[in-house]
Amino acid sequence: MTDTSTAAAGGIPAQNPGAAPANGGFLSKVPGEGSFWLSEWAFPVFVACLAAGIFTGTHLYYVYDTGVFNEVAVVSMLKAGMEGGSYGAAAAFGAGFLFARVIEGPMVGILDIGGSLQTGVGIGIPAMLLAAGFTAPLEHFWLAIPVGAVLGALIGVAILVIRRATVNSTGGTSTFGADVMMGAGNSAGRYLGPLVIISAATASLPVGLGSTIGAALFYKWKKPLTGGAIIGAMLAGLFFPIPGK
Repeated sequence: MTDTSTAAAGGIPAQNPGAAPANGGFLSKVPGEGSFWLSEWAFPVFVACLAAGIFTGTHLYYVYDTGVFNEVAVVSMLKAGMEGGSYGAAAAFGAGFLFARVIEGPMVGILDIGGSLQTGVGIGIPAMLLAAGFTAPLEHFWLAIPVGAVLGALIGVAILVIRRATVNSTGGTSTFGADVMMGAGNSAGRYLGPLVIISAATASLPVGLGSTIGAALFYKWKKPLTGGAIIGAMLAGLFFPIPGK
């Protein structure tokens, strides 16, 4: 006689202990469970793909003055180096973000793509390469893609190694203070709003007005002012594009 009682989890009918386990049931297995794409070692592959695109975007900006995946304020640091030859500010800012996020990510379970990849791989590492005189990865499209992919794969592996040595170690339960670091980074970001507005205004008058309006609306809605400034600048730039040189 079949047991029609339900199990505690999910209301699934309990199985007869003497019967062979059912295979292929709708709720018996998560789709893709056990495959490579749901394994932790798929993570470096995803990071490599993201980093390849971001680093190649910086190549487009270096060659064609458009295409970089970053905020106006951060890109202005790299632009200052390209025009004046001093990449210290961009390298220090980008590399600092990259180091902090690589340490933070494996401990709190959240990888900040904006800080670790867009700022670190997109601004910090290119600034360091340019400061050292290695311009080829940023001058050639065919070289930018594999260089970015290798950088992303190394970052992904480093995060897995750190995670195994900390929170995934035997008895590891602490975040080692990384949750405080994440909170401080998010709190400090609110002070970039005025800098974003100023940078947008120097780019063009319509973009500056759009950034100001966006920031004002977000301030009224009690949302982060920086996000409104960036969105406003992007929307204004859509209708009033900045001509390339």
